[in-house]
Amino acid sequence: MFRNWSVRIGGAALLLLLLVSLAAPWLGTVDPSLFDAASRDLRPGEAGEILTLEGDTLKHTFRMGSDSFGRDIYSRVLYGTRVSLVVGTATALLALAFGIVLGLTAGYLRWLDGPLMRVMDGLMAIPAILLAIALVALWRAGIGTVVAAIAITEIPRVTRLVRSLVLSIREEPYVEAAVSLGTPTAKIMFGHILPNCVAPLLVQGTYIVAFAILVEAILSFLGVGLPPDIPTWGNIMAEGRVQFVAYPHNVFFPGVFLAVTVLAVNMLGDGLRDTLDPKMAKRV
Repeated sequence: MFRNWSVRIGGAALLLLLLVSLAAPWLGTVDPSLFDAASRDLRPGEAGEILTLEGDTLKHTFRMGSDSFGRDIYSRVLYGTRVSLVVGTATALLALAFGIVLGLTAGYLRWLDGPLMRVMDGLMAIPAILLAIALVALWRAGIGTVVAAIAITEIPRVTRLVRSLVLSIREEPYVEAAVSLGTPTAKIMFGHILPNCVAPLLVQGTYIVAFAILVEAILSFLGVGLPPDIPTWGNIMAEGRVQFVAYPHNVFFPGVFLAVTVLAVNMLGDGLRDTLDPKMAKRV
């Protein structure tokens, strides 16, 4: 069905990242929290030791080097892939769920259009990063908190998208026929209008995933996101930025994974947009 190369490349890259994150314990990695003071700041490929939880020392080759605490960057980057994919996917699902309900309500029930959209306009007036920082600061740090904070900033955009689609779809003959037959409002909204909004929402969902991954990395880099004991790409880069000149691998490897992931998601979104849009599909 999808003949666009962006979809193939982006989808394949995301599938590979997903498999890597799931197979992290079997890819020759160690617990990302294990460390040894004698193995601090090792360069990629150097061998050292890691202090296990039982107090024993384990011979280990640091494929991507070690940080200033003697932890394996390779393990932390692979385990950080899980966090980024979970945060991105959960944020997109949460934002789409609330945005669809609010957008359908605002677009179909005209008496609620004004109040709902003024609230959405107020949320969009606040910079997303600042709002996410404020919400994370108010609640206890954790994956759920970060997901909720980022999703709140994306709900207005989904709501506006769904509302604009509903305003045009509700004038279609089949919707008017359903209204004339006395079809319940909820069935019209979710059974007749929502299925025609799926294609734009899929594209919007991919962009939300990419945005959420970036924001999570920014929050962790600033120290207001996930706690330091949870390995994330933002945490790894934040801990390595002080010694970036002497040991750039602490920032380089998580930065590459972050860039590749966001690029893959954006390519998938662009490919889906070109494929699902009939006008763009003809050009492609």
